Amino acid sequence: MADPVARPTAEDPAAFLAAVQHPVRRRDGVALAALMGAVTGAPATMWGPSIVGFGSYHYSYASGHQGDAAAVGFSPRKAHLVLYGLTYGPGAGDLLARLGKHRRGAGCLYVNTLADVDPGVLRLLVAGGYDHATTVLHVPRQS
Repeated sequence: MADPVARPTAEDPAAFLAAVQHPVRRRDGVALAALMGAVTGAPATMWGPSIVGFGSYHYSYASGHQGDAAAVGFSPRKAHLVLYGLTYGPGAGDLLARLGKHRRGAGCLYVNTLADVDPGVLRLLVAGGYDHATTVLHVPRQS
């Protein structure tokens, strides 16, 4: 069974964000951490070296591969913010149409800056994605 690339680590998310070199990414990362923490009620956890995640869910594929992933999260990359877990919740398509300037990737969103998106819509996407991951996607662990 393949090891997942991103696993929870003991690294401090606040220290990670404070070390982000790009000032806009650092500011937006701190703001996203506060927003996601407030919406989910979950503490921030580093997943791998660069993803700040909130909550988790366990998944299992028909192939037998299973693992854990952050319910929602983000990574303040050099070129843009990458937001994870926000495209799967109920009504996500309609909300994404109202979000503002963004680009969709395979299961993620790319945002240049938080100033480009509607914060109320972003909160709804975080809430819907978190709820979907922790209730609908979550499967019991199999030994």
